[in-house]
Amino acid sequence: MDATELLDASPADLGAEARAVRRAQHGTRVTYSPKVFIPLTHLCRDRCGYCTFAKPPARVAAPYLGPDEVLAIARAGAEAGCHEALFTLGEAPEDRYPVARQWLTDHGYGSTVDYLMAACALVRDETGLLPHANAGALGADDLARLREVSASQGMMIESLDPDLDCHRGAPDKVPERRLATLRFAGELSIPFTTGILVGIGESRAERIRALLAIADAHRTFGHVQEVIVQNFRPKPGTAMHQADPCPEDELLWSIAVARLLLPPEVHVQAPPNLSDDLGALLDAGIDDFGGVSPVTIDHVNPERAWPAIDILRTATEAAGLALAPRTTIYPEFALDPGRWLDPAMRFAVLDHSDAEGLARDHPWCSGGTIEPPVLLGAVTTPPAVVPLAGAGSAVGEVLVGVDLGQEVDEDAIVTLFGARGPEVRAVAETADRLRAEAVGDVVTWVANRNINYTNVCTFKCRFCAFSKGPLSLNLRGAPYLLELSDITDRVREAEERGATEVCLQGGIHPNFDGDYYLEVIRAVRAATDRIHIHAFTALEVTEGAKRLGEPLADYLGRLKEAGLATLPGTAAEILDDDVRAILCPDKIDTEEWLEAHRTAHSIGLRSNVTIMFGAVEQPRSWARHLVRTRDLQRQTGGFTEFVPLPFVHMATPLYLQRKARRGPTFREALLMHAVGRIAYRGAIANIQVSWVKMGAVGAAQMLRAGVNDLGGTLMDENISRAAGASHGQFMGEEEFAAVVAPLGRRLEQRTTLYGRVPAPC
Repeated sequence: MDATELLDASPADLGAEARAVRRAQHGTRVTYSPKVFIPLTHLCRDRCGYCTFAKPPARVAAPYLGPDEVLAIARAGAEAGCHEALFTLGEAPEDRYPVARQWLTDHGYGSTVDYLMAACALVRDETGLLPHANAGALGADDLARLREVSASQGMMIESLDPDLDCHRGAPDKVPERRLATLRFAGELSIPFTTGILVGIGESRAERIRALLAIADAHRTFGHVQEVIVQNFRPKPGTAMHQADPCPEDELLWSIAVARLLLPPEVHVQAPPNLSDDLGALLDAGIDDFGGVSPVTIDHVNPERAWPAIDILRTATEAAGLALAPRTTIYPEFALDPGRWLDPAMRFAVLDHSDAEGLARDHPWCSGGTIEPPVLLGAVTTPPAVVPLAGAGSAVGEVLVGVDLGQEVDEDAIVTLFGARGPEVRAVAETADRLRAEAVGDVVTWVANRNINYTNVCTFKCRFCAFSKGPLSLNLRGAPYLLELSDITDRVREAEERGATEVCLQGGIHPNFDGDYYLEVIRAVRAATDRIHIHAFTALEVTEGAKRLGEPLADYLGRLKEAGLATLPGTAAEILDDDVRAILCPDKIDTEEWLEAHRTAHSIGLRSNVTIMFGAVEQPRSWARHLVRTRDLQRQTGGFTEFVPLPFVHMATPLYLQRKARRGPTFREALLMHAVGRIAYRGAIANIQVSWVKMGAVGAAQMLRAGVNDLGGTLMDENISRAAGASHGQFMGEEEFAAVVAPLGRRLEQRTTLYGRVPAPC
């Protein structure tokens, strides 16, 4: 359907096509931005016939909000979980009002844009919120300066009709000036918000003309992240107070036409507080509700309250869609910061982002003290079947295939990691069902002790806060190397306390040769012949063999003969070399890690699979990791379990250098365990949760998402603690039982290889 055919079409005629475009591009996801509204100044040189935001000096307490007032609003927003600070203001009020010019002069600013820059930087630096500058029609120089302190900018086109009465007194609403600003923003690679105002006297043809102009600018520069389709509502005290409000059909027609005329990747938004029927907006094709504030009113439409997020979520899920928070910059822009963000803004965006470039949806972080959100609801027996989010849901289609016995490939795994809302519950339920089929209702644990014999390391893994080199003494702990006799004593003590396993890992000390690891095993055996030795990462054994000039198979054979029983799966991090180049550029690569475990399995040594996630990578890398390790398991059968290890960010070099996220969100962590269960179906029977990183409350939810193992008691765990984890260094059988009891599952102590430890007489 071309533009002329759209003119006489009804919203009902267009809705199905608009929804199909949305589904093809955005799936079932509908976004919104949790924000605060900061009205920097209500003064404006324009006189628009519908506006109550702009006020004369006599009706404002001060020409501008002061810095303390700006910060107070922003801090309230940050405490309420907002991500965006929307700065809205009149256009160049200093050109009309002497009082505005005087205020700026008295405070050391040459213009309103100068003060806006300072306010944006203040909010970013003091609260971490991401500024969105909505300063109206600006020249290229001002847009470029604001780019340094904002994550995105915006300006409504409103209409390109030059003869609208409502714009007679508004020099900044001249169409050519608005279009020039839009194109300047594109030339400067600014993620930009624009839109049209529906019902101010323009025709349908004029709306189409404005949308086509926006589409043309985006096709040239790729910078339009969203288009707002906003309905006019008359307000008392304005020139248009007696005008009719925008008819609902005209709004819905305009939304559908925007969805059909704009490039599919451009997001279409309609303000949810200006309509009484949210379902109708969704049916017309929107995929975004815009900024919604738990703290501040809509200063442009103060008579219309924001809907609560629960109301948005209910309406969205009723339409078979899933609601997700975003930041002021959309994911496709956030994930390409080199192009779209000034260097000064990149960490600010990263710090608010999840792995998909959307906003973190809860303040929980792995290893922290904040309790996780409840994603799975009350425990039911049997588990309630969660309806999938909508006909045609990509997640639902994958899960249908899983139920039919199909193996998930890389693309399907990526799809599952994108689950939101009801889809998350559906993925977890599927994983829990597969868990019951594979291992029944038993939850296992192992009594073990960690011995990290040195934290001195020649490798420079940027995610690690445990290892110490010459440049890392400012981080936690002093460099140390245990005496072999200390190792013997710790093993003896562990066995006396009931441990059946000792887990030994450490840094790659510059003075070690491969024989050191044999000495460590002998030190363990000096204490006992019985305890299981679970020791040495793929990096350690590969480096040990290399330093001796010995084939890896021969070296591992000697370690096994001395008493090594299994290898831990750590040092895997992410088995995607593009990610490893950031995390651990001098470490073994993907194929070397896989080869170390392939070789170990070939001589009868079992091992496990780990993944460290939540630092810099995206779900595609997670999927590659799962597929590559599954392929190896199909060849060797040597992996005993899958252990997701959420990145603990607090004290790690990569985060302190402002180059990493703050670990995964809880939703991502839950999906990693659940999707792991689905991906390894028929290959790896056991999925373990790291209680050190997830906490007891988090671990309990993981047990409902495919997990069957709580891991070890971890006497003397140091690596997560060094990175900032606060969940303790020991969890015993009573604590494990408290986690398991509410689920109606049975707790059993296991050996390292998943045999059972007899209960004491």
